[in-house]
Amino acid sequence: MSGQTVTVPDDQAFASFKAECLSEDSWSLTHTKAGITVWTQGLEEGKSVHKIKCRMVCKDVSAEIMYDVLHDIEYRRKWDTNVIETFDIGRLTVNADVGYYSWKCPKPLRNRDVITLRSWLPMGKDYIIMNYSVKHAKYPPKKDMVRAVSIQTGYMIQSQGPNHCTLTYMAQVDPRGSLPKWVVNKSSHFLAPRAMKKINKACLKYSEWKQRHNPGFKPWIYPEQTTLPSIPLSELSIQHADSLENIDESSLAEAQEREDSD
Repeated sequence: MSGQTVTVPDDQAFASFKAECLSEDSWSLTHTKAGITVWTQGLEEGKSVHKIKCRMVCKDVSAEIMYDVLHDIEYRRKWDTNVIETFDIGRLTVNADVGYYSWKCPKPLRNRDVITLRSWLPMGKDYIIMNYSVKHAKYPPKKDMVRAVSIQTGYMIQSQGPNHCTLTYMAQVDPRGSLPKWVVNKSSHFLAPRAMKKINKACLKYSEWKQRHNPGFKPWIYPEQTTLPSIPLSELSIQHADSLENIDESSLAEAQEREDSD
């Protein structure tokens, strides 16, 4: 990736992401239960890059509501129990921004964070939101976190009717560390399906919540509403994985803790 500059994804990049979401070639089916299907690729112990795809059928959620929920950062702070801190840094274009996200990892692993360039595009009745990691001088890696790398992560929402959609989540991430086998297994069989269920549950409560929290404010649909400062692409650079700390957590045993029931 040397010599690459940061660019905002174009229509071809969105089309490519959509094609990969729909493809089952070279993906291994690892979980299917209650309308949620998980595939993995290269999820092997000791491998640095982990690729996972998760699809959920939502029979009581419209594509529009799902799109709003995945965008609304204020609402995410309410329903996303994995989030430690999340905030927007600045706007690049009408459909691209830069943000920070940190999340809790299964104990006793160290928590992770990322700086990502996020872009989004409605495609007919479908929507895509995707991101990849960038560097910003004002937000260097923190001592108490491991800076992970999103090679490409995102969501595809497909409308299946007025109150029915399919959500596909696809992530290609370098967690910067050799993960133990139990984490790899837990991610595909438990953590990813649970995260999808939480998104679905959040969607069901969003309309009521949004009515009480600035109901007309949706800058992802109405870019003129944004309050983010505009930042030039020149302030960003590609986040190379090999320039970050790489930790070995492969021998850590799983901490015994009570799991959330939902």
